[in-house]
Amino acid sequence: MTAIATPGHTDDSYTLVLQQSEANGKVRTLLFTGDTLLIRGTGRTDFQNGNASQQYDSLFGKLLQYADDAVVYPAHDYKGWTVSTIGEERRHNPRLQVASREEYIELMNNLELPTPKLMDVAVPANVACGRPAAR
Repeated sequence: MTAIATPGHTDDSYTLVLQQSEANGKVRTLLFTGDTLLIRGTGRTDFQNGNASQQYDSLFGKLLQYADDAVVYPAHDYKGWTVSTIGEERRHNPRLQVASREEYIELMNNLELPTPKLMDVAVPANVACGRPAAR
């Protein structure tokens, strides 16, 4: 398994890449994309050191360079979807249907997403890597 930096959602986002040999001798690529690439979406970039320009580079310069049959396993999905492929996301993910970095940045900066529940608790816990605050 290889870890590749895919910042954007946060400045420390990573994707884990596993090359899996199949019985027929073919190698299948599995991408564990965290919150960088979701099924029919991408991780928001409006908090916790997110950066839409960096995410564009992570998506278009790294993840979308894999073959269409590379399997995508995101960290989570709000609709119950658990697996996709690079080809499916390239064709059907609305956030990937942009013509340029500038268009992606504009899209991400204008999502007008609601503040996540418990964000005031979750972000400090994320930054502290889950360690409780010192008392």
